Formats: sequence, structure tokens, C-alpha cells
Amino acid sequence: MGLTYAQIKLIGPRANDELELLVDTGSLYTWIPKKVLETIGISPMGRREFRTIEGRDIARDVGEAVMELSGERATRIVVFAEEGDAQVLGADSLEGLGLEVDPTTKRLKKVETFIAF
Repeated sequence: MGLTYAQIKLIGPRANDELELLVDTGSLYTWIPKKVLETIGISPMGRREFRTIEGRDIARDVGEAVMELSGERATRIVVFAEEGDAQVLGADSLEGLGLEVDPTTKRLKKVETFIAF
């Protein structure tokens, strides 16, 4: 099984930054290093509890960031990752950007949207 990575652009009030993140559909939110978010001007808007894969409970700040990927742009909730935390693109961001992982190629692709009339 291969890993999927994505090059995302974060757009902040002070600056923009680009990061390569591991796509993790098992993670609801996107985890971005705290220093990166602070540098581009993203402020925490709250704090949430998370359970790690090892079963530990941790608390992290969360905020909203504009991200751009594959020609799509969306404002999504991001977690202020601390040292030692994974840096991942989570399912909420993928859905908000209208993207999914192609199970055959392991690459991101736009979600096909169907309308029933």
C-alpha cells in the first residue's frame, strides 16, 4: 500500500506558505505545525481534545485557515500541531476541497458530483 502526499498552499492574513503533507483519511482534521500557522497569521479560536493512535488523550488549539490544492480553495479547521505531532491533510479538508484519494493510483482526484432530478 502506498502513501499519498499533497502540496498545499496555506493563505494567511500576514503571509502564505506551502507545505507537503501526508494525506490521512483516518484523521478528521488537518494538522499543521503551530509555528507555520502563527507565522502566516492564523490565530487559535478554541481548543479540542483528541485521542492518538496510541490511545493517549491530548488537547490542541484549533483555528481556521484558507488552503488551496489542485485549483480548489476552501476555509477549513486546522489543528495547531506541536513538536512530535504528525503533519497531515485530513478528511475534512479533502471533502471541503472536493477531493478524494484514487484507490488505484494513490493520487488525489476531484470528486465526481452527481445530481438526481
